[in-house]
Amino acid sequence: MSIKARTGLVLVMGFLLGSLVSVTHGVLADRERTAELPYEQARMLAEVLERVRQGYVEPIDDRELMEHAIRGLLSGLDDHSAFLDPEEFRQMQEGTSGRYGGLGLEVTQEDGVVTVIAPIADTPASRAGLKAGDRILSVDGDSLEGLSLNEAVRLMRGEPGSRIVLGILPQGETETRDVELVRERIQTRSVRHELLEPGIGYVNITHFRDQVGRQTREAIGTMTTENGGHLNGLILDMRNNPGGILRGAVEVADLFLEEGLIVSAEGRTRSARFTREASRGDIMLGAPIVVLVNRGSASASEIVAGALQDHDRAVVMGATSFGKGSVQTIMPLPDNSAMKLTTSRYMTPSGRAIEGQGVHPDLTVRDGEATPREDARQGEKAMSAWMRGMEPDSTAHGDDAELGEALRVLRGLNRSQLAEGR
Repeated sequence: MSIKARTGLVLVMGFLLGSLVSVTHGVLADRERTAELPYEQARMLAEVLERVRQGYVEPIDDRELMEHAIRGLLSGLDDHSAFLDPEEFRQMQEGTSGRYGGLGLEVTQEDGVVTVIAPIADTPASRAGLKAGDRILSVDGDSLEGLSLNEAVRLMRGEPGSRIVLGILPQGETETRDVELVRERIQTRSVRHELLEPGIGYVNITHFRDQVGRQTREAIGTMTTENGGHLNGLILDMRNNPGGILRGAVEVADLFLEEGLIVSAEGRTRSARFTREASRGDIMLGAPIVVLVNRGSASASEIVAGALQDHDRAVVMGATSFGKGSVQTIMPLPDNSAMKLTTSRYMTPSGRAIEGQGVHPDLTVRDGEATPREDARQGEKAMSAWMRGMEPDSTAHGDDAELGEALRVLRGLNRSQLAEGR
């Protein structure tokens, strides 16, 4: 081995071992034990890096080689941890702000396969009929096998107006189909609202972005004014809502709770363990709420649904949600890149894990009919409310059978409150 190569190997080993000592000290500082540092594995990694550098069939830049090593380290942890180069980091920040170029598609990785969480309303993805659970196997004929989630997302994004063909394997099917889409400048507003009938409000939250709490409060205030007085009930629609920022979920749940825990997070470090509590003041003044969720409801929307369900503040209807309940912390790095690391997992107020489980509805809606779960917190209450709300003209709201069923339950809950003298 040349002097230059040996020097490079020593520097790499020094960096790796120094990092191991630093990380181990930080994580275990509050424990009365020390961990064995994997010196041999660190030496092996340094040796592999040097052999690739010297013997790979094509010359490879040292910086690129180290980036590959970092990507592999993070992507090997789980489907959500990842390295973000400066361009990927910029795109992620644009996505959080609600304005970016692409398809309007929220995706994750399940068993290494890019999987749709939900399409964003009124975007190329939603208009093309893509649904939660669909698997994306190729982009413009090129397989996504072996690519990280960030690499796959980068392929799907592009200039507005440009065409793209996705190879889709629909959930539950065995044959793929090609779907052609035209990229657009995605500009999303998180909250839409409508007064369905006198006293009954409807709020649709499509994504938990900045200002979603304020927008939801304003939507309810606007409907209250249109109604000429306080609302008697609310349908909170979070179907196909793939989530977003934690702060937005807490702000929305807090609008409807007087007190108590909204969400907690469990992790290894002190900063990864936290709770979020409700402040006093229910914007609906105790009026009944029905929450709509489905397979495309994930992350922040599951936090809201789980909190309102655990506090008996809302009847949850629809289908079991996606089950994405892990916390990714974005850690900027010196060269404008960043690392996204799973640091904790969300728990509902009653201690239920969201990750891999989802939020189970009190009333499951299939083929336009509602059925209570046997172990549902409000199953019997919701079903009796549904029966009380039956009217000849209430079986549907347009073509949305689930919304029609939610309206029926809300009417029944209102009648129950009137009977109790509230």
